[in-house]
Amino acid sequence: MSEVLNAARAEARRLIEPLGRRWQHLAAVGRKAESLGSDSSLDTDLLAAACWLHDIGYAPELVDTGMHAIDGARYLRRTGWDERIVSMVAHHSCAVLEAEERGLGAELEEFTRPPGEYEDAVCFCDMTTGPDGATVDAHDRLDEIEVRYGPDHLVTRFIRRARPEILSAVSRVDDRRTSGVWSA
Repeated sequence: MSEVLNAARAEARRLIEPLGRRWQHLAAVGRKAESLGSDSSLDTDLLAAACWLHDIGYAPELVDTGMHAIDGARYLRRTGWDERIVSMVAHHSCAVLEAEERGLGAELEEFTRPPGEYEDAVCFCDMTTGPDGATVDAHDRLDEIEVRYGPDHLVTRFIRRARPEILSAVSRVDDRRTSGVWSA
């Protein structure tokens, strides 16, 4: 295992383990990315590090804008992480649509979008992992998010808008896994 992956695991643990259930999700997403990356042409260490770090913006000491993808990415940039990891954290799981809902589009534009294969892979790992770390169907995961936040919440509005793209990303990764074709 690489130094960057070890560092990502340690940083995620430090920031998120105290949050309990969110840690279970985060650790399972990280492990899933390690496995997915090893079966692809993607850089496993970069993908897995981004997945281990994708939700660190929920750590209370990092909250600034209130959008965890931006807050986590800003922290990673400030502390010197590889910009490819920073970009995957900033743009994970259709963050552009959440940024629009929150009026934070300009803030998200601080970060370059990662290559599509990486963006899809992070979304796949995140959206096929439930809040307790169990592997779930992406449809069920999206439904769970809507129920957890309630019908009128900003996150629910975002998830409803993002649903088609999230499901397409998951499908693209499933297709790549089945066919063995990765173009990264």
